[in-house]
Amino acid sequence: MRLTFLPPCSAFVISRRAIRSVSTQATASTSRKARTTTLLLGLGSGALVASYFLWPDESRAAPTKTHALLSPTYFTPVEVTASETCPDPNTRLMTLTVPRQSIPSLDEAAFQPIWSIYIKDDDIQVERPFTPLEGIDSEGRMKFWVKRYENGEVGRWLHSKKVGDKIEIRGPLKTWPWREGEWDEVIMISGGTGITPFYQLIHQELLSKPSPTSTTRFTLLHSSRRPTELPPAEMLQPLIAYSQAHPDKLKVDLFVDSSEGPSHPAVPSSAVSVGRIGKNAIERAMGLNARSWWRSVFGGSSTSASHDGAKGKKVMFLVCGPDPMVAAIAGPYGRNFSQGDVGGALGELGYDRDSVWKL
Repeated sequence: MRLTFLPPCSAFVISRRAIRSVSTQATASTSRKARTTTLLLGLGSGALVASYFLWPDESRAAPTKTHALLSPTYFTPVEVTASETCPDPNTRLMTLTVPRQSIPSLDEAAFQPIWSIYIKDDDIQVERPFTPLEGIDSEGRMKFWVKRYENGEVGRWLHSKKVGDKIEIRGPLKTWPWREGEWDEVIMISGGTGITPFYQLIHQELLSKPSPTSTTRFTLLHSSRRPTELPPAEMLQPLIAYSQAHPDKLKVDLFVDSSEGPSHPAVPSSAVSVGRIGKNAIERAMGLNARSWWRSVFGGSSTSASHDGAKGKKVMFLVCGPDPMVAAIAGPYGRNFSQGDVGGALGELGYDRDSVWKL
């Protein structure tokens, strides 16, 4: 067993590949799988916090317990209770239900956003992380947006499951520690099913249990390849409706690489921008005029304008999506899947590791 000690502010934040909830299905890449068992210890608010984590290759030896509370240290059998088609035929909305005797206390810190679970493909004994869109409810239900990737074992396996089938999961596992009141603005940039951890955060903080005292503003910039590959209506409609009713709390901007093909049933084409998320889109989302007349005349830099416009605000950027998109927005991951330096569009805007986290 290897022990990894984290700095005080990093309790519960662990390796990107270990609990990556970038999407509801991680692409298979056996050469990059971790092969260790890790015990993570962090000090936060004067308390010792421990999170035991079994990595994919060694989790095959984890036991299965049918009458114990849900835990990251063993597998729990759950039931597929819903499986719905989406406009994108490669994605499904699936609901898994934990047996009543296995539902833990939902007041535990582990169920505060952003968290994920591991789902095991019993056929080949491989597991992958998935993010419950709305967390877990009092009946033990968890809803997932699952994509079937060509090389994704677990996603393809899940798409074959029917209502009533049993599968094994373990968790919850913390992906990123949300702290209320820590940031003035949280800007989430996602691609594909990388929206799932951000939907969980927004659902928790705005849609289901909004805090009357919270002053944090959330901005979501999301991109998909085509309109039909945008998240399903069950996800987009609540986000759009809330952003229209509370523009001071939530802003949502949608992007597609190409507008060709059928339109999305829940989103008019006029509400979707064609093109990829870049520096200008980020500046506009922050209320900064990237192409102001004085800058073109006097040569003001994008970086200085960004810092002046955001002066006095504590901003956190969360980036989640395919590796090329993450690299373009925030720079590539570092060695051993660490955060690495901040580059890409956010690096050009002058932001550093204190303001950027790659999920």
